[in-house]
Amino acid sequence: MGRSEAVGLVLARPARLLGVEPFFMEFIAGIEETLAERGLSVLLHVVATHEEEIATHRRWAERDLVEAVIVVNLTVGDRRPDVLAGLGLPAIMVGAWDGGPDVPAVVTDSTGPVREALARLLELGHRRIARVTGPSDLVHTRARTAALTDGCRAAGIEPVIVEGDYSAESGAELTEKLLRRAERPTAIIYDNDVMAVAGLGAAKAAGVRVPEQLSLLAWDDSTMCRLASPALSTMSVDVHQFGVSVAESVLELIDGRPVTPRWSPAPRFVPRGTTAPVTG
Repeated sequence: MGRSEAVGLVLARPARLLGVEPFFMEFIAGIEETLAERGLSVLLHVVATHEEEIATHRRWAERDLVEAVIVVNLTVGDRRPDVLAGLGLPAIMVGAWDGGPDVPAVVTDSTGPVREALARLLELGHRRIARVTGPSDLVHTRARTAALTDGCRAAGIEPVIVEGDYSAESGAELTEKLLRRAERPTAIIYDNDVMAVAGLGAAKAAGVRVPEQLSLLAWDDSTMCRLASPALSTMSVDVHQFGVSVAESVLELIDGRPVTPRWSPAPRFVPRGTTAPVTG
């Protein structure tokens, strides 16, 4: 075992989101639980930009503060894999990674679950479908958008896609704008649970009945989705197991063993109280 006994994770996102967004807390719990069995811990740092993230990686490498790092939220033209290779800092990529087999990764399927979600909505008769996305520079956001657009066009419809930032404020504001359209959507898919719960509140405030007049579907499940009224239908991922899988890859990397190719747990559709057939 190396002398640092830590694995680094830098999150480039508003720190205020971590207090309300369950995904990363569950993800980190899965990592921490697995690493702890080997006496390792997670060194977590929250920054505003990827440039600050890279600066953190440089500092960690110079001071030998971590054994390896976990890289999340991969972006188009992402510099981090090359920078980390230049620093000689072992790294695991997490997410919609398509950079080849030389860099170890735990890969997520960003397209199959979108097709499943769309199929469920089409089965319910929805033809006016909107999506509130996360930031468009994220690889998985673009992959999901492409999958939804292609699937809708194959069904003879055109989706409405608007960009949010994962915050409750953007979820509420964008839902309000969608509901003011001349032909408002009958179904909205959200890229995270926080935006979906806020969107549900915005629909209620606008006097739009869910699910009678509007179906809502959240990507990623959480307690807030289950406790919402009505409870939110979701594409549910075992986020804790996702973290465990990442930690298993990290341990193989630290040990100098071949890193087993791994995929994140497959999302599954969980119908609750916010999806229903189109009426009228």
